[in-house]
Amino acid sequence: TSNEMPKFNSISISGYHMQEAGANLVQELAFTLADGKEYVKTAMKRGMDVDKFAGRLSFFFAVGMNFFMEVAKLRAARLLWHRIMTDLGAKKTRSKMLRTHCQTSGVSLQEQDPYNNVVRTAYEAMSAVLGGTQSLHTNALDEAIALPTEFAARIARNTQLILQEETGVTNVVDPLAGSYYVEKLTADLAQEAWKLIREVDDLGGMTKAVANGMPKMRIEEAAAQRQADIDRGDQVIVGVNKYRLDEEDEIDILDIDNEAVREAQLTRLKKIRSERDDTKCKEALEEVTRRAEGTGNLLEAAVEAARARASVGEISMAMEKVFGRHRAEVKTVAGVYGKAYEGDNQFVA
Repeated sequence: TSNEMPKFNSISISGYHMQEAGANLVQELAFTLADGKEYVKTAMKRGMDVDKFAGRLSFFFAVGMNFFMEVAKLRAARLLWHRIMTDLGAKKTRSKMLRTHCQTSGVSLQEQDPYNNVVRTAYEAMSAVLGGTQSLHTNALDEAIALPTEFAARIARNTQLILQEETGVTNVVDPLAGSYYVEKLTADLAQEAWKLIREVDDLGGMTKAVANGMPKMRIEEAAAQRQADIDRGDQVIVGVNKYRLDEEDEIDILDIDNEAVREAQLTRLKKIRSERDDTKCKEALEEVTRRAEGTGNLLEAAVEAARARASVGEISMAMEKVFGRHRAEVKTVAGVYGKAYEGDNQFVA
């Protein structure tokens, strides 16, 4: 992509799925930046000039309900990425800039009293803007129940437009800079995330850490702790564990016939396979496998296979012959609920 598509954002380095799985903000920040560091180091090992590709890397963070912490997280991310890229030898200013997209949290959306989700999404969106996101996705109020209706999607879209056009919050860069609270949160988040990044480094980098199961285990522990706090009522979810409605109003949802969608896709695949040149497709897939073994550019081979009308699944399976398939290290999280409910006789019973 650096040679053929120099304006293409080649990798979206995601932390969104980590927070959605239960990671706290230090973990999301640290593990996401450690992922980015691993990508850069891998490309440099292949002989690439860091300043040729680093400016087109982009990030993707979740933004949840901890308003000021989310602002601080994005500010800390820029600070730490600049430090990481400087340490890796980047020279261009653009190579050290953290560009990021944010999406409001799906986990924070609730099926109970779902119109509260409009408020949640609006606060999360404002937090992302104040934190300095360059791009934003706002979730719809009904996404805890089904795919969004046009009505819900319009509210989600207009949430962004109102922020942009009516509030004035986009008129200044980093509007909360100088706030003693936000600056302290930023510094603390950066310090704790840096410790975790160094811990990943000590394990040999993010690839080895993932193989070891460390990030998964830490995230699962944090997720269990958060759920225990919700179950105890220490963390309030309005309409769920406090201020519940006696009776829920029904809302319109988008009904999708999954079986019809599946059949339509199967029919489309059969049509493509009947019309393509099977010999050419097979040769292209064999080339994907060959390059996965370490000879030549793998992405280029995948593009050629797609042009020969190979499916995404077939291209993936061609690579799987060499790479295998990731199997997560399963470790049982224990003791989190017990600690949260320590001294609670009803829980012990």
